Amino acid sequence: MDHFIIDFDSTFTQVEALDELARISLKSHPDREKIYQEIEDLTNLAMEGKLSFSQSLEGRVKLLQANREHLKLLISHLKKKVSTSFSRNTAFFKHHPNEVLIVSGGFKEFITPVVTEYHIKKENIYANTFEFDADGNIVGYDRTNPLSQEGGKVKLLKELNLQGDIYGIGDGYSDFQLKESGMIKKFFAFTENIERKSVAEKADHITPSFDEFLYINKLPRAISYPKNRIKCLVVGNVDEEALLQMRKEGYNIRQRESIEDKYLHEAGILLCDENNQPKAEQLLNAGRLKIIGIFGKVQSRKLAEIACENGIIVFDDPKYNPRNADFIPKRVIAFMNEGKTHTSCNFPDLQPPRVSNAHRLIHIHRNVPGILAKINDVFARHNINIVGEFLVTNPQIGYVITDVNTGYDAQVLNELKAIEHTIKFRLLY
Repeated sequence: MDHFIIDFDSTFTQVEALDELARISLKSHPDREKIYQEIEDLTNLAMEGKLSFSQSLEGRVKLLQANREHLKLLISHLKKKVSTSFSRNTAFFKHHPNEVLIVSGGFKEFITPVVTEYHIKKENIYANTFEFDADGNIVGYDRTNPLSQEGGKVKLLKELNLQGDIYGIGDGYSDFQLKESGMIKKFFAFTENIERKSVAEKADHITPSFDEFLYINKLPRAISYPKNRIKCLVVGNVDEEALLQMRKEGYNIRQRESIEDKYLHEAGILLCDENNQPKAEQLLNAGRLKIIGIFGKVQSRKLAEIACENGIIVFDDPKYNPRNADFIPKRVIAFMNEGKTHTSCNFPDLQPPRVSNAHRLIHIHRNVPGILAKINDVFARHNINIVGEFLVTNPQIGYVITDVNTGYDAQVLNELKAIEHTIKFRLLY
C-alpha cells in the first residue's frame, strides 16, 4: 500500500499556525509587532534549513504567551484557512483513509480538529503536543516526541516502518529531509501558499496545488486537469484585480504585448482588451484555446463566429463598465469550472446547476441531427448512469453538458471525442 505524508503548516493550511497563534495571543502586547517578526523569522529560518527545527520550535513557543482559549480561536481561524486545492479534494481523503498521514512539527491541539473534518484518521496524525500549567497556559511541549527534534520527521518514519511506496508533500526543509534520508520515493514541494527556493530546487516535483499532485500520481481528484497547467495569455490593458482572481484560481498567467501565434497556440484562456483582440484566422490554429475574455466589445462578428465554429466561447463587456474587472474573470471561471455560458456573445445560453457526487462532461459539436443520441449511446453501452443532461444550440453548434454518477475508463472519453462532428470535448470534474 502506498502512503502519502502530508505537512500541515503552509501545506494543508495556507498559513503557519504558530505565527497565527502569536497574532491571537499577543494581540494586546505593546511589543507585538517586534515579537511577531521574531517568530516569523524563526519559522522561515527552520523551513529554509538555516536553523535547526528544535531551536526554532523552542524559540517560538517561548515567545507565544498563549493559553487554551487562544487555541480555540486559532482552530476556528485555521478551519477557514485550509488550502483551496486540499479543501476541494475532500473526496480523496474520504476514500483513502488508511494511506494519508499528517506529519507535522506543529501541534496536535490545533491540527487534529482541522484535519479530522477531512476524514483523516486521528491515529494517522503525527505532531507535537503542548504542556500546560494548571491555568491552561502553554508552558512547553513534550521534548521526547521525535517531531520536536532536529530531523524529527525522519526519526518518526523510521519508527513507523511503513511498507510500500511513500510520497511526501510539504513546503519546508524538514519535508525535504525525508527524501534526503532515502525513506520516501518522491518529494513534492508544495508551492500553492509559499515557494521556498532552497526546498523547491531539491524536490522531485514542484506541485503548485494538490490537484497537480493527484494528477501526476493518477489519483482521483475534484478537477480533471490541474489549473496550473492551463496557460492564461494576457494581452493589453487588463485590470490587475482581474488577474488576481485568475491567479487565485491557480492559472498559469503569461503577459505579452501582442497576440503572437506561438503564445496563442499554447493558451487555454485568452484575456485581452478591446484594442488587442485576435484576428479571426489566428483562432484556426489555437487548438487548446477554450475561452476568450475581452475587456471591451468584440470587434467583429466574424471573430465571434469563427470562435464558435472552433468551440471557443467569447465573453465581452463594455470598455468603461465599472464592473468590468470583476465581470469577465467571473464569467471565465464559471465556464471553466462548471460549463456555464450565460452572457456569452457567441455560445447558446446554459446555466446548469452543480451536481454533487457526479462527473461533468462537455461536448461541443456541429449543429446537426442525432449527436445527442450518439453521446447517450456511448454511456448506455458502458452501463454509465446519466444523472443530468443539458443541450442547447445555436445555428452553428450544439452544446451538451452531461453529469454521470459512476466512474468510467479512458475508452469512454475516446469514444465521445470520436463522434462525428465533434468540435471539442472536455471533462470538467
